Amino acid sequence: MKKPLAGLRILDLTHMLSGPYGAMILADLGAETIKVEPLQGEGTRKLLASDPAHSLNGMGAYFLTLNRNKQSVAIDLKSEEGLAQFYRLVEKSDVVISNFGAGVPERLKIDFDTLNQINPRIITCAVTGFGSDGPGSKRPAFDQVAQATGGGMSITGTDPDHPVRAGIPIGDLGGGMFGVMGILAALYERERSGLGQHVDISMLDCQISLLNYMATMHFLSGEDPYPIGNSHFVHVPYNTFRCADGFIVIAVITDNFWQNLKQVVPCDEFDDPALDGQPGRWAARDMINTRLNELLSANTCDYWLEQLEEKRIPCAPVNRFSQALADPQVQHRNMVIDLQHPDGPATRGPGNPIKLSRTAEESFTPAPLLGQHTEAVFKGLLGCSAEEIQGLRDRGVIG
Repeated sequence: MKKPLAGLRILDLTHMLSGPYGAMILADLGAETIKVEPLQGEGTRKLLASDPAHSLNGMGAYFLTLNRNKQSVAIDLKSEEGLAQFYRLVEKSDVVISNFGAGVPERLKIDFDTLNQINPRIITCAVTGFGSDGPGSKRPAFDQVAQATGGGMSITGTDPDHPVRAGIPIGDLGGGMFGVMGILAALYERERSGLGQHVDISMLDCQISLLNYMATMHFLSGEDPYPIGNSHFVHVPYNTFRCADGFIVIAVITDNFWQNLKQVVPCDEFDDPALDGQPGRWAARDMINTRLNELLSANTCDYWLEQLEEKRIPCAPVNRFSQALADPQVQHRNMVIDLQHPDGPATRGPGNPIKLSRTAEESFTPAPLLGQHTEAVFKGLLGCSAEEIQGLRDRGVIG
């Protein structure tokens, strides 16, 4: 196998989106990922499962996407015997990842301090809304809560009176992505020390990190930024513009781009020498944006994109999902893949964006049925006999 994380074993205790997304990335990269579920299955199994437009053979789009390349083992962690079996898996694993609420791992006795006594090399990662400590750590959180608390919603949209969340659930997805970074950093450090550690990921922390240079601008000026739609606070024109059949983006960030744009979209008002520099264009931004919308609406997106690209002006169509997923560049990069149901039918979904030059294999096994791999894992990894496995089933420990 030519996957970079081959040989790494992860126990995935996650549910919903942030944790499963992080575990999915690790699984895509080759980590043997065992999804440990309660006997009734984790809650995401039910999302969209009965929606005929967004499910496949009773498996909803959430679960179908987020749990590819994973195995499923069903264990009752609330029973002493089930917990003992989980500890046996911990002894033979490298990482345990979860996204329970703060304090839940401790109550379930699956927190780092407990698992570290079983396997000193174990790395645990918890993705929570607000982190493991601090005055707000116990607050419940989902994607929009993180987006709102982290400040990003206040600059998204067209005006301060109508805050808008990002269309992509970046609060959840950001937690998963930073969780992967933290786990990989802990694994690298373990190569030197031989010891595991805990990775504490707060969705709020991630949102604050993503404010990046805009947070520094706030501290420098003392001012709260406000939403400006698709425009830019420095460059003009830098916006979304209406064409006859849709929208395109034009991003003029240098004076040379402006000169080229005037050749593509002739307009007497644009010939004013005062507009040849950024300060003049900024002062006249309303006029420039209005006239561009009027002029560009006379022809199609494809027409204007061809003219703009010929002059090397940064531009793009505002694609719908159907257009973005059919883009030749996206297809070339294997970013649309087959997602199979374990019973055979298939649909399609997004691929793995991490491309490596040497360990470059990309393969995707179906999201598992509940407990599909319980017997194989208990027999192959833990060395249980068929009689022992049946006994565990009869006692309601595994499913």
